[in-house]
Amino acid sequence: MVPEPPASQPNADGGLGRLLERAFAGDRMGLARAISLVENEAPEARAVLDAAFPRTGGGVRIGITGPPGAGKSTLVAQLARHYRGGGERVAVVAVDPTSPFSGGALLGDRVRMAELAGDDGLFIRSMASRGSLGGLAVTTTEVCDLLEAAGFTRVLVETVGVGQSELEVAEAVDSVLVVLVPESGDGVQAMKAGLMEIGDLFVLNKADREGAERAAQELRAVLGLKKSEPGAWTPPVLLTVARTGDGVAELAAQVERHLEHLRAHALLAARRRLRLHARVSELVYQRATRRLRARVDAARWETVLTALEERRLSPHQAAAALWKEAWPDEEESPRP
Repeated sequence: MVPEPPASQPNADGGLGRLLERAFAGDRMGLARAISLVENEAPEARAVLDAAFPRTGGGVRIGITGPPGAGKSTLVAQLARHYRGGGERVAVVAVDPTSPFSGGALLGDRVRMAELAGDDGLFIRSMASRGSLGGLAVTTTEVCDLLEAAGFTRVLVETVGVGQSELEVAEAVDSVLVVLVPESGDGVQAMKAGLMEIGDLFVLNKADREGAERAAQELRAVLGLKKSEPGAWTPPVLLTVARTGDGVAELAAQVERHLEHLRAHALLAARRRLRLHARVSELVYQRATRRLRARVDAARWETVLTALEERRLSPHQAAAALWKEAWPDEEESPRP
């Protein structure tokens, strides 16, 4: 057996325990340090997440996605203002492209939201995508756990904005806003990207530009073609001008309508349950992969892969051979 490394326990490490106390009490520096431990996958990260999880479940996570240039960051800033005006504690997780030089986030979103700095009820964190193609960083959901544990009741998650690979956000949040603009053919792009399937609300931003109403009608027509069951949620199409804040209050109201619809049909709990199941499955997969690699020496691994490349083994046969090498006592190797 290759044992899993034990997680550090907060009580066993007074420094870590004090850090978590500060983070969960809302101390900004403590929270930032705890997030960094998770984002950098430090040895203490597992203990941090284990301590945070029982405190989660009380916040609402809202994803904001769409193609570059749609004004997502400005809209997020306006939504944050709106929620703060209602007394909510708001956290923003802005996933930025990874810098090719430092490996960190390029911080474009944080620069655009700098005017919100100084509000103790608002926390903004930029994260590097680190090569993730789904619009989110690998640890984004875990960072959201920490933010909920620290008492933030609205967590706004802005994706990278790469256009056609933004679908991970649907598995990480409670409600998905797809932000488009009137004049660049975004409706067609959204259909190609699959955004039409994941959007709970569609926002035509920069609606002060010519053609906004026509684009909204076209988008509503496209959404009307989707097959849906009786009583299913129909995604609304809203027009906003994030630069001036026009339409933001109506957008926030529609988000609440969507959340109430999910609660009324027991769909919010179902979404969160699926999210947790997916996270557990991914963690089990990671553990199984680590154990497999640890049990099979590098030479044997290369031998099997060479046989695969030479077409002497199929992918299924290669996987079964590696599994049998790791666990020879099993009567039958499971399908990979």
